[in-house]
Amino acid sequence: MGQINRRTFLKTASAGVMAAQTGVGLRADSKSRVLLPTKVVDTHTHFYDPTRPEGVPWPPKGSSLYRRVLPKDFVELKKYQPVNATVVVEASKWVEDNQWILDQAKENPVIIGFVGRLTPGEEDFRKHLKRFSKNPLYKGIRVLHNVIQAGLPNQRFVDDLKMLADAGLEIDLNGPPATLESAQQVAKLVPDLRIVVDHIGNTAVNGDEIDPQWKRSMEALSDQRQVFIKISALVEGASRKNPKKVPDDVAYYRPTLDVIWKNIGVDRMVFGSNWPVSERAADYVTLQKILVEYLQDKGQSALDKVFWKNSKLAYRWDRYPGE
Repeated sequence: MGQINRRTFLKTASAGVMAAQTGVGLRADSKSRVLLPTKVVDTHTHFYDPTRPEGVPWPPKGSSLYRRVLPKDFVELKKYQPVNATVVVEASKWVEDNQWILDQAKENPVIIGFVGRLTPGEEDFRKHLKRFSKNPLYKGIRVLHNVIQAGLPNQRFVDDLKMLADAGLEIDLNGPPATLESAQQVAKLVPDLRIVVDHIGNTAVNGDEIDPQWKRSMEALSDQRQVFIKISALVEGASRKNPKKVPDDVAYYRPTLDVIWKNIGVDRMVFGSNWPVSERAADYVTLQKILVEYLQDKGQSALDKVFWKNSKLAYRWDRYPGE
């Protein structure tokens, strides 16, 4: 082996130290560097505290998730790249837990937005929405697919969705792959309402095996410009086939992501982790790294759009922490 000079040695050692500090390794091709987004906003986290006197309606006792999960735990979590901002999505069906998260946000600047949980069509919906949306962190509500399907034939329900749109708020939709069809229905009825479909529609992720109905539904959303797709629950989708060994190779997820990229495009994809639920399938470093690697050949602009810029369009958050 030939000798290397001091300058070459120091340059190589310095690069190794930087890779160790950031958690990003050097590529085999020394001429290229790993592209990273300039910022990251995680648009899907859950916080809760089962030790409260009233407890929590979710997660259930006995679950690995049944423990205190607070903003400080998210801040301290090991990540592939620092994540300094999150949009919290409410999992609790209790109305007052909307206020509980807003109270958490007062002392935790990492929370830059909150998607609450209220049910359109219910008698007190408008009263609760007016109350919580006075707080500028309140960005919208999450509604389950079955609630949407039951409510759409009801004009009061549709009018409540229009109230969301008029207030500049958004709606997260969560449920099975048929949720993509719900998004299309809502988009046609309330064209001014921003819609975010959680967890890519909760399709199973099986490498090259793509659910044809899910694919057709994604294609049908290609011209619905107000519909965003949240790139979350990828690892959970992959865990259905083999929960004990979830792939960490981007190639396994590429066929699914390609469907979204082709039909939804770079301007309507937003990153979310679904933490802490995601940890049952893979750690945070892995889920973040998969998407970073997928976007490597798309360029810096794509990384920034998916990891933070599109989230500002979808949720209209005001300020990134520290700026």
